[in-house]
Amino acid sequence: MFTLPQKDSGTPTTSLGSVSQQGLHGNHGDGLEGECSRKPDQKPLKLYGVGDPTAMFSSDSPYLSSRGSVIKWFWDSAEEGYRTYHMDEYDEDKNPSGIINLGTSENKLCFDLLSRRLSQSDMLRLEPSLLQYPDWRGHLFLREEVARFLSFYCRSPAPLKPENVVVLNGCASLFSALATVLCEAGEAFLIPAPYYGAITQHVYLYGNVRLVCVYLDSEGVKVKGLILINPQNPLGDVYSPGELQEYLEFAKRHELHVMVDEVYMLSVFEESVGYHSVLSLERLPDPQRTHVMWATSKDFGMSGLRFGTLYTENQDVATAVSSLCRYHGLSGLVQYQMAQLLRDRDWINQVYLPENHARLKAAHIYVSEELRALGIPFLSRGAGFFIWVDLRKYLPAATFEEEMLLWRRFLDNKVLLSFGQAFECKEPGWFRLVFSDKTHRLHLGMQRVRRVLEGKSQVAEDAPSC
Repeated sequence: MFTLPQKDSGTPTTSLGSVSQQGLHGNHGDGLEGECSRKPDQKPLKLYGVGDPTAMFSSDSPYLSSRGSVIKWFWDSAEEGYRTYHMDEYDEDKNPSGIINLGTSENKLCFDLLSRRLSQSDMLRLEPSLLQYPDWRGHLFLREEVARFLSFYCRSPAPLKPENVVVLNGCASLFSALATVLCEAGEAFLIPAPYYGAITQHVYLYGNVRLVCVYLDSEGVKVKGLILINPQNPLGDVYSPGELQEYLEFAKRHELHVMVDEVYMLSVFEESVGYHSVLSLERLPDPQRTHVMWATSKDFGMSGLRFGTLYTENQDVATAVSSLCRYHGLSGLVQYQMAQLLRDRDWINQVYLPENHARLKAAHIYVSEELRALGIPFLSRGAGFFIWVDLRKYLPAATFEEEMLLWRRFLDNKVLLSFGQAFECKEPGWFRLVFSDKTHRLHLGMQRVRRVLEGKSQVAEDAPSC
């Protein structure tokens, strides 16, 4: 078992070994000694996906292979709330009693800004090359623009190179592709918990790669790499340059690949929170095993457009991932639009980012005040779209079964949250609440949350003013 690097006790960010509790609102006398972190002296939990996962499932379809049954199981189990939401989605006019989604991490605050920019004439170009098969890494004009964009916003000490850029249709595809080309089937990546649970699916479905929450016995599974999410999801923590350097040095000592997901890097809305990209470091300890991903899905509120990018100095990795771009590529028209957007530094710096940060901050303040009024403790950070909320006192018993029952009560009352077990949280009762939504939906969603927690359940009584 690896000896993982330890942080100074006063560092207010998430470490590989624990969940920082600094920033928890203690002005309610909540005393959160039983935090949701994993500790070395606690009983080890299961390693996700150890052994033959197909043995866990008996196919309920004569048409599916054992692998197909596992893939179907992920859809059936992990997507229940999301599917339910899409069958009964809230609409102010057409379906006012539909489900408010405070569970999916999307930025819905800036459609007005984006629609105006994406509708301008410079976005509307059609030429033969955009309708033909591209270089699978992405059109050169886009990779050049991505390199310039990341050089500027990641504050790299030297200009980044377009030959190290690969573009795919989102970070989910990047996780899947990297796991497939870096690991043998059955190998694993280390990941700090709690973590964005969909990564489990991303790395497993194609590559049969597992995730190991730190401090767990590896049970004979070879660990091939480390995943860092910065800013972190679901906690919103931001790694300091010293921590990034320490984790990269640790990975180098053990010859581990490091996948760094920086998809929220431009969604740090508190000025006091200093964000540093891994690409801003003066020296990467092992650049051939350090792979950085970013996308427009979060920072630009374009989760439906599906644009993601990989930056790696390892040309073998870049080429292998590029081969998979045959299945995960972007249309030429989208590539052109993305290049136009990323090169418009004036609009990004003077219009979009200031307004986006102001709207994120206002929404965060509103939800924080609502939670304080309810006496609910939470982790408060200044990055990302979500608040990590402690609802343990609402569980009759401290079990994940009770956590799921509370989650279903929220869903039955037409508000979708994300429950802690989906993030491999150690302790039942934690929920991720997404605040990056329009005011009227956010107010209505919080009304429904309050109703559930106060033991009421009349969706029809929602105030029409919201």
